[in-house]
Amino acid sequence: MKVGIAFANIGPFGSAEGAAAVGAAAEAAGIDSLWTVEHVVYPDEYGSTYPYDDSGRMAMAPDTDLTDPLTWLTWVGAHTSTLRLATGILILPERNPVVLAKQLGTMDALTGGRVDLGIGVGWLREEFDALGIPWERRGARTDEYVAAMRTLWSGNSVSFDGDFVSFSGVSSNPKPVNGSVPIVIGGHSDAAARRAGRLGDGFWPGKGDLDHLLDIMRHEAEAHDRDPDAIEVTWAGDLTAGEDPVAAAAALADKGVSRVIVPSFLFWRDPEGSLAAFGESVVAPLADL
Repeated sequence: MKVGIAFANIGPFGSAEGAAAVGAAAEAAGIDSLWTVEHVVYPDEYGSTYPYDDSGRMAMAPDTDLTDPLTWLTWVGAHTSTLRLATGILILPERNPVVLAKQLGTMDALTGGRVDLGIGVGWLREEFDALGIPWERRGARTDEYVAAMRTLWSGNSVSFDGDFVSFSGVSSNPKPVNGSVPIVIGGHSDAAARRAGRLGDGFWPGKGDLDHLLDIMRHEAEAHDRDPDAIEVTWAGDLTAGEDPVAAAAALADKGVSRVIVPSFLFWRDPEGSLAAFGESVVAPLADL
């Protein structure tokens, strides 16, 4: 069982020194990956409902530093050698997919093929409004952007003609080290599970009924002649909360989960010491699952 850290680019780890420190400490502890969160802008007022808190509101204050995920991950990549560098998640329909394909190809090449692209369709309509991007059909836009980026990574002098993006006879280099950047579909809805089955290299349900979501993902994968077992499943949970983290992780492994992500705030006070202890007590025992 792999172990990652979520919300890695906030709090004390958002600074240059903090990012380098958590990267080095996480790598030394056997952590598999760091996962970033993002919002391009934070509206002063919003009517959208935040889906990951019962209050429907984000706990983050408007003046909270929330570093750009790609820039932050590139910085961490320069201070590590094995740690995977993942967006968790990047709001894909807010990005230009042609520019993003270039950024990710460059990041992946510079870091030796360590980039994972976790994506979501977004929940904050007011952010889309501020960026001038239509809220409607953001799911279809997301699917098309994935296809467009994969086309750009597939070769040179490539073409694509869609509803939201079109190009003809263009090349984007450098390419990702392994031919493509793994794309992890984030989200807790049935639509997200279907998207993961249809086109994801991985699936990270943010919350919800894991069995139900994995069942949908697997059926969708089979319907598109894809192997559902090849879709890597990630789940978020605090393995320090229970008495037996190995048993908890083993139960998740039985469901098909291959990575558990824990929140970064567990390590804010003493990154080096707390991560070293976590590596010995949790990460190392899970390595054989």
